[in-house]
Amino acid sequence: MRKLTWLTISICSFTLLHAQKKPLDHTVYDGWQSIGEKLISNNGQWIVYTVNPQEGDNELVIQASGNSYKKIIPRGYNASITEDSRFVVFKIRPLFRDSREARIKKRKAEEMPKDSLAIVELGRDSIWKLPRVKGYRLPEKSPGWVAYQLEKLPEAGARGKTADMKKLDSLTRIIDSLRVMINRREEGMPGRRQNRDDEEADLYTDAGEEEVVTPPAEAASDLVLRNLQTGEEKRTRYVTGYLFSKNGRKLLAGTARDPGDSLSEAMILLYDLWGSFTDTLSRGGNEFRNLALSGDGEQVAFLAERDARPKELQKFFKLWYFREGMDTAVVLVDKHTPGMKIGTTVSENGALSFSRSGRRLFFGTAPVRPPKDTTLVDMDLVKVDIWHYNDDYLQPVQLNRLRRDQQENFLAVYLLDQGRLQQLASKEIPQVIQTSEGDGDQFVGLTDAGRRIESQWTGATRKDIYLISVNDGTRKLIKSDLSGVIMPYYVSPGGKYVMWYDSKARNYFVWDGAAARNITEKIKVPLFDEEYDSPSDPPPYGLMGWQEGDSAVYVYDRYDVWNVPVIGKRSPALFRAANSGKRGPVSLRYIRLDSAERFINPGQELLFRAFDERNKQSALYFTSASGLPALQLSPYSYGAVQKARDAKRYIYTRENYVSSPDLVLLNRISTLPGAGQELKLSAINRQQAEYNWGTAELFSWKAYNGRESQGIVYKPEDFDPAKKYPMICYFYETLSDGLYGYQAPAPTPSRLNIPFFVSRGYIVFAPDIHYSTGHPGRDAYNYIVSGARALVKKGFVDSTRIGLQGQSWGGYQVAYLVTATSLFKAAWAGAPVANMTSAYGGIRWESGMNRQFQYEKTQSRIGATLWEKPQLYIENSPLFHLPKVKTPLVIMANDADGAVPWYQGIELFTGLRRLGKKVWMLNYNGEAHNLVERKNRKDIQVREQQFFDWLLKEAQPARWITEGVPAVDKGKDWGLEEIVN
Repeated sequence: MRKLTWLTISICSFTLLHAQKKPLDHTVYDGWQSIGEKLISNNGQWIVYTVNPQEGDNELVIQASGNSYKKIIPRGYNASITEDSRFVVFKIRPLFRDSREARIKKRKAEEMPKDSLAIVELGRDSIWKLPRVKGYRLPEKSPGWVAYQLEKLPEAGARGKTADMKKLDSLTRIIDSLRVMINRREEGMPGRRQNRDDEEADLYTDAGEEEVVTPPAEAASDLVLRNLQTGEEKRTRYVTGYLFSKNGRKLLAGTARDPGDSLSEAMILLYDLWGSFTDTLSRGGNEFRNLALSGDGEQVAFLAERDARPKELQKFFKLWYFREGMDTAVVLVDKHTPGMKIGTTVSENGALSFSRSGRRLFFGTAPVRPPKDTTLVDMDLVKVDIWHYNDDYLQPVQLNRLRRDQQENFLAVYLLDQGRLQQLASKEIPQVIQTSEGDGDQFVGLTDAGRRIESQWTGATRKDIYLISVNDGTRKLIKSDLSGVIMPYYVSPGGKYVMWYDSKARNYFVWDGAAARNITEKIKVPLFDEEYDSPSDPPPYGLMGWQEGDSAVYVYDRYDVWNVPVIGKRSPALFRAANSGKRGPVSLRYIRLDSAERFINPGQELLFRAFDERNKQSALYFTSASGLPALQLSPYSYGAVQKARDAKRYIYTRENYVSSPDLVLLNRISTLPGAGQELKLSAINRQQAEYNWGTAELFSWKAYNGRESQGIVYKPEDFDPAKKYPMICYFYETLSDGLYGYQAPAPTPSRLNIPFFVSRGYIVFAPDIHYSTGHPGRDAYNYIVSGARALVKKGFVDSTRIGLQGQSWGGYQVAYLVTATSLFKAAWAGAPVANMTSAYGGIRWESGMNRQFQYEKTQSRIGATLWEKPQLYIENSPLFHLPKVKTPLVIMANDADGAVPWYQGIELFTGLRRLGKKVWMLNYNGEAHNLVERKNRKDIQVREQQFFDWLLKEAQPARWITEGVPAVDKGKDWGLEEIVN
């Protein structure tokens, strides 16, 4: 009896403690954390990551892979680890409160708090810091250097100097003294040239970059090159752009004139980091743009404009070139160069780059545009948009593309070994894909010229594919009117083959130099999305990559990978996990760990993300084509994976609904396939243990159309199956694959804040919806209502207290459902379409596109024009069925919505209002389709809780619900207080 008493007491104590967990409230959002940036050093010994709150000051964490060392730097971000794994370089943000205060006081941009630069030698505690740094760069394949650019100082006399400015002045004096010492020490060093006193060398740019688009001279500021081992620095004044060579040997910089010295000149400087000398490649002129270095740093290209008078509107840039051994840079191309089409010139907006071998230099050309007529007075200008039926794009699309079209340029190449120019792209064939990293004999051209009008109703265009000879520019058509997919990576790495997916034939084709061949016809399982339920051609599952030597390509089906030969008679080979079924249910998708990977070696170890579509479990799956181990799935979801270059160590996030996405290190000490030892590095959101959280469960039922369906049921942590809970249904097409995703309590852009409502005693149900053509409203009813009623039969959902929440396409379904059933007691629709007949011809203002394609071919799924099947548009439009509505409805429709015109919300609101229905509409002024501003996100979370608590929990309503907020009180009274009876 005594034992039973103590057992009873223990159980009661546990139950009481469990019940005392707090429900989430709206104060928790700002401090909820996530892992942001994450890096692992090349040797695998160091991990750097950020822990970010939703609002406030973040932390940068430097951690040893064995957890023997950990250092936290407040507000650190934008980190890079040097190539030799010795240093981490990063920026430090100002305090959040200081930046906020400056915005409140409307400080000028140059007076706002600025970032600092910081450097830490890994394993040491000391931190080197410097205030007011704009940005920095490291060499890609060489250690030892960092280049950083300082912020411009505020204009003299604007304000008194801040502490940071005073510190910078002091540091500037020290750096200048150090520079003099360095220059003196370098005098007499061997080399082709000595540093001249007036040539302060530096300038660097990021790993992997071969071209830098230079900002205008007004943005020029000082650049400092720092030796990470010695701490020695060199400064260059008024730098507009800077770039490192890939091998880290050279630093290229462009400078502007000193605004305080009328005799100063703009210059292009090349600093040899190994030889410690500087070349002045060019001086004088008005403006330098777009720096480029060959991979070995031996060749330089840039654009320069020298001839225009001050304030002249029309400027002509020339392409300049320098190579090792030349005295100065020379003009390579201008508008008069042979091969340049009459009426065109070198484009200042075109990217410059060298081919991998350095034998070719690529740049852009553009038509000469007439300058603006400055004799016209702006107040007298007629401002009119002329819509023409033959325009490629509608006027709103043209206006949306205006900046892009003004900067449009076409790829050209200068063949350095032949000394001549060759135009490759044109208005007729604007997109050109390089092959063999710029060294291929033939490039691939793509064009949809003449077929762009049809995108108004198809949402896409048919394309022609050309082969373009780099040597003479001749073109050969190899595929016309392609309705399908071709991407840059569909061209084989060696440039031998061009592949595309034909949506009509539903197979992959390869051009082998003589003809197009179907290379996947022997594969008898679909290579396209079998469950695609929009009235257009289903997309392919996609391409994993090319095999070394261009001999084969890897393509996906729904679950597995096929190795498809491009040449020869070998049949495609299937690649699947050892314990996966004959077909499914586990899908494999390749994780590319090296962004520079061009092909897959048949013997290399591969990493896949494995996913079981039945139970939604997943795994990281290490294997090779020669060895396929059994899968071991787990109830987690895995984030992006990074690998140490020189070690079998990997970092990624791992999460599920109850576990935050913490950072994990995987150490694979075994050479055998399969995973190794995991070490959890972070422990974010420990405060979650204080709150009543929840669980996520997979739920299956049979929809009204007879199809088996799945959804997620979220239950409170203190769930009692004997109780009856209020429930909110939230949906957007199919969501069940996210069963093991973590959902932080956050003021969302407009979606349902699931953990918040679950913590406060709601069941949340997220059903999958599958569609047929022509009846999206009925399909939503079939799945959502059938799923809700199936859950009611489980006994823990109160059928009289069920609500709906959806945004965008989900918002449309909410609006439709309240016309089709009285099951739901409360409904919330964000950015809904109410009237498909008026929405059909409208504009998606964010892109400028007409909405016809959406109804005929994509998400709205009508599958016909308005004049072909008007009855379907009426059937699926809530507006025509409003007299049936019995459910109180809140609408969010924002006046800057670029996807769904906000007049759709107005039509819905005014119709329901006229019929005497309970309806409210929230218009967040100037806001987008999904809320952007955090203050608005927080506001809508409060209102959503108040609305659902009122109708589903019988709480007292807030005043905005019962009385509204008159326009005269806008900005003074938000109506959020509860009305007490």
